[in-house]
Amino acid sequence: MLLATAVTVTALARLSPDQGLGRAREVLTAGVRAAVQLAAVSAVIGWVIHHGAALLGFVLLMYAVAVRTAGRRITSNGTWWWAALPIAAGVLPAVLLLLATGLLPPRGITLIPVTGILIGGALTATVLAGRQSLAALEQRHGEVEAGFALGMAERDIRIEIARPAASEALVPGLDQTRTVGLVTLPGAFVGMLLGGADVLTAGAVQLFVLIALMAVQALAVTVTLELVARARITAPRRDRA
Repeated sequence: MLLATAVTVTALARLSPDQGLGRAREVLTAGVRAAVQLAAVSAVIGWVIHHGAALLGFVLLMYAVAVRTAGRRITSNGTWWWAALPIAAGVLPAVLLLLATGLLPPRGITLIPVTGILIGGALTATVLAGRQSLAALEQRHGEVEAGFALGMAERDIRIEIARPAASEALVPGLDQTRTVGLVTLPGAFVGMLLGGADVLTAGAVQLFVLIALMAVQALAVTVTLELVARARITAPRRDRA
């Protein structure tokens, strides 16, 4: 019923870039896909967390799907695979640090959900930074040309124009952290409480996840901005009049 409501409202309000039904179909597809994926994960997760090779493979699968999703959300040309770099640059140091300090036990039951949260945060930040940076460069193309005329390096021109737009990718994470406990109770906190943990332990775990998430997103946005500035990630070519 909730999925039908979401699809119906999106369709009736024509909440699509072309004011058609495209976004409504995406909502329906996303809902059905989530149900199928969660059913599949529920079937295998109990086995995966007890096998090292399978655990590593599952984490790599999450990463690969995130790269593909982020890259294709940013651009439809062949540069999409560069999205692998900002996601890895954000997530890998954070996970290694959490493991090294003992805050994250090297067990599947904890490693998979925390790593998944961090990969998801990096995915979102990478997509927002990439899309908004490319949009800013497209809209302010005249300023790019003016910079060339003044003899500025291409990377310097592009990064100065794209940086303000890319920085907006940090806003969702900042808002989530600012309002935690007041507006929302995040999944890690609620999950630990439902699992029998005491309130202080659940709060501590959620705190380090949120702080790690901000660090991951800051790194992902920085690397994405640099890739756009160096034209490693580009928008599809368009003929100019």
